[in-house]
Amino acid sequence: MLEISLIIPLKNEDDTVEALINSIKNQTFQPAMVILVDGGSTDDTISLIKKLVSDDKKYKLIETGNAMPGKGRNIGAEQADTEWIAFTDAGINLDNRWLENLTQKAISNTDTDIVYGNYSPYIQTFFEKCATFCYVPPLRNGNIRAKSIVSCLLKRQVWKDVGGFPDWRAAEDLNFIEKVEAKKFKTVFEPKAFVYWSLQPGFKSTYKKFELYSMHNVWNGLQSRWHYGILKQYLVMLFFVAVGIFYTPIGFLAIPFWLMARVIKRIFSHRQEFGDINIIRPRVILMVILITVVIDIATFSGWIRAIITQRENSKISLWV
Repeated sequence: MLEISLIIPLKNEDDTVEALINSIKNQTFQPAMVILVDGGSTDDTISLIKKLVSDDKKYKLIETGNAMPGKGRNIGAEQADTEWIAFTDAGINLDNRWLENLTQKAISNTDTDIVYGNYSPYIQTFFEKCATFCYVPPLRNGNIRAKSIVSCLLKRQVWKDVGGFPDWRAAEDLNFIEKVEAKKFKTVFEPKAFVYWSLQPGFKSTYKKFELYSMHNVWNGLQSRWHYGILKQYLVMLFFVAVGIFYTPIGFLAIPFWLMARVIKRIFSHRQEFGDINIIRPRVILMVILITVVIDIATFSGWIRAIITQRENSKISLWV
């Protein structure tokens, strides 16, 4: 079997870190090293980790001060002394056979450079089910979701050759994946290698999450991947609102049709998991509409806040 270093960036995870470490200890194939990189926790994360792994020398805790997830992964990869490294995130629980399945896939495909596993949210409430429709990538052919760093195994040389992760709060994983694809490394998938995480439980926490992600995407100049598409849709709807105000009320009908089209598309894309019946369930449709609108508002709010903050920082820099 391969020797593998498991790398996890984390910060302020005192409510989730114990479950994560327990899921690592329950792996049917154990990593040779577990590198936990703390990005400046101010809660009890550090003390909990030390308590949970003090008797196991394969765990290495690195306290690196204030660090984004990308920087945390890079620090962990630098410390790894194995040919293969695996990545996951804080707030994640690993299926007991997660690392075994990834490793077996790498062994059975001898020319492989990177193995992407699977991931899925815990769904315990109606809100979480509808949130899954809104922003969790659907399962596709072969029962696999989109590529994700939270569930992957790769040769350390791959990380080195693409220059590691950017030091971003959001989209740093997508940037890394795109660099890997550009280098044309051999990639395979293992649908059975699952990790699990909890979605935001309500509107308020969903709003805060997406506002934060929106701000960081703008700061990193990634508006074309997310913001511009949503803005174009709202500008088109603004045109129909103008038609409704100045010409004919029929123009207002474009708004519910547009919302319904967005929602049905999202629900339909998840039919492999939840079936087709949700497309005709009014309660589901209404909740998905509400969550979608909350995410859109958070997107624009984060965009505006990011622009204002950039302007404030530029003004400050002129005085320095």
